[in-house]
Amino acid sequence: MPPPGSGRTPRPPAVLLCAVLLLWQGTAQADAALIAVAANFAATLDAISTAFEQRSGHRITLASGSSGKIYAQIRHGAPFDAFFSADQAKPAALIADGLAIADSRRTYALGALVLWSARPGLVDPDGQVLAQGRFRRLALANPRLAPYGVAALEVLESLNLVHSTRERWVLGENIAQAYQFVHSGNADLGLLARAQVWGDGRHTRGSAWPVPTSLHAPIRQDAVLLSAGRDNAAARALLDFVRSEQARHIIESQGYAWPGT
Repeated sequence: MPPPGSGRTPRPPAVLLCAVLLLWQGTAQADAALIAVAANFAATLDAISTAFEQRSGHRITLASGSSGKIYAQIRHGAPFDAFFSADQAKPAALIADGLAIADSRRTYALGALVLWSARPGLVDPDGQVLAQGRFRRLALANPRLAPYGVAALEVLESLNLVHSTRERWVLGENIAQAYQFVHSGNADLGLLARAQVWGDGRHTRGSAWPVPTSLHAPIRQDAVLLSAGRDNAAARALLDFVRSEQARHIIESQGYAWPGT
């Protein structure tokens, strides 16, 4: 969200990629950058971009979606300047394919999962609601497209609950869609990104169980400058700004851990 009194109209946290690409083709400028961002980090990067624009004068346009779909679009020529993925594998693969700049890759955040329901009291403090089966539908991001879906599947495997819950899964194309399933009541609960229901240092609504990080592989989220943005000053400056103390405060305030902590 923009700072109070900034007078800046907030961008939507998720932007349809095709619409953004069409708009970008007619408005690209040297001091502007088109940034692809995983759905889980879209709102956080929007807040960071607002602060960055105010300080730098550059203009940032965001396009969000599942990391898997963004990766596929980059491979098919989408003109993004940088990519904030929800994992490390896709930026690494883009570097290997010559589509990203190797020395620009960096981990910008460590993600966390939460078992969340919009209904107060449904999720108990120990997450036993999963094993007890006191739900009709469980939302998670599609593991084939979204790293947070991979982590959610690892949690269920660690708890030996894949077989008993599989028929109740509702798969979102990305973590934002998985959240909408729960928020709308189409799913009773979901394995989501903690940042989606986090504010002021706590879970702000519904009921939640913070998933222990021991139940899944670390969610290390990497950003990379793409070959299309090699000479884009705005994209390079944004990647540098994400390492600043101001960006760190935004990242941690929205439920992520700072890399290396």
